[in-house]
Amino acid sequence: MNIAAIPSPTTSVWHLGPFPVRAYALCIIAGMVVATLLMEKRLRNRGVAPWTSLDMVVWAVPFGIIGARIYHLITSPQDYFGAGGDPIRAFYIWEGGLGIWGAVAGGALGAWIAARQIGLPLSVFADALAPALPVAQAIGRIGNWFNNELYGKVTTLPWGLEIHEMDSANPGHATMIDGEPVTKPELYHPTFLYEAVWDLGIAGVVWLLDRKFKFGRGRAFALYVMLYTAGRGWIEMLRTDEANQFFGIRLNVFTAIILFLAAAVYFVVVRGPREYVVPIDAPETAPAGPDAEDSAGDVSQVDVTGGGQQTGGAKTPVAYQVVDEQRFREYQRTGFLAPAPAGSDPASASDPASAAEESVPTASSPDDKN
Repeated sequence: MNIAAIPSPTTSVWHLGPFPVRAYALCIIAGMVVATLLMEKRLRNRGVAPWTSLDMVVWAVPFGIIGARIYHLITSPQDYFGAGGDPIRAFYIWEGGLGIWGAVAGGALGAWIAARQIGLPLSVFADALAPALPVAQAIGRIGNWFNNELYGKVTTLPWGLEIHEMDSANPGHATMIDGEPVTKPELYHPTFLYEAVWDLGIAGVVWLLDRKFKFGRGRAFALYVMLYTAGRGWIEMLRTDEANQFFGIRLNVFTAIILFLAAAVYFVVVRGPREYVVPIDAPETAPAGPDAEDSAGDVSQVDVTGGGQQTGGAKTPVAYQVVDEQRFREYQRTGFLAPAPAGSDPASASDPASAAEESVPTASSPDDKN
């Protein structure tokens, strides 16, 4: 019995003069902004220079969008290249059709490129993003609600979703008869809402477990992938929109299973403490001179951001080296890097050499004492 049906919007696009403003795009943008702010805070807590997240976003977002669209085109080619298809519509991303799997793959490629330029281990970025990405996905799902799309099967549950017949001649608006929107006769599972709630739960779980266990080397991101794919699998089974199938099962279900297993193997096999970073040229000795005692105890007197270009009075590091938490905290307190403990393995922490190809020593070099 339906106690209270969930209404759907009748409009998903508005016009400012000749320019369309689409609810779907606004939700995607809002999700990106929130995720970037959350990631920024987590990156700073690990020693990354302020607003390095924007450098990552500049690369990750365009590659993510391209990857998402490519995945959609590969898994639903008949809509664009089959009989009666319109190939030019392959570029109309505002009509929908962005696959999360392609977005993650493309975004990872863009982030890898950015990480090499910044001199930052990709795993640091991935773990910082882990609880932020599902928040962005949850916000983005609201766009599907505006579009009256990606709903599930007919339901008699109290939270059934009303769906409008959308007007193909007036995209972004419900079909109207006598001034009233036309609504489908049944109520449906609000799968967009299921996924949004699931995503927010993922964000909370990843954040709490990462806070407790201090995951490193990309394990927090692997945990996100496991939780997301586990939820996406059962939610996908409720959806009724057209999708390619194998053995009567939607393709995205198989993709979710494969990615879950891959992430689980990575999470179990890869080990290591949380990675913290300091500038590659962080000073390893206290300042000399008559004011050395005062300045050593006052980090504000020391350039803790390392060498590089000037940014608002501070220098952006040309690259980073990975250190353990104890050395990182000491560096924050004093402004210079304490020697690594005797017998430590510099290569066991990470390899920022993948993040910078300049002739700068990397964290995997014995000379770095990391």
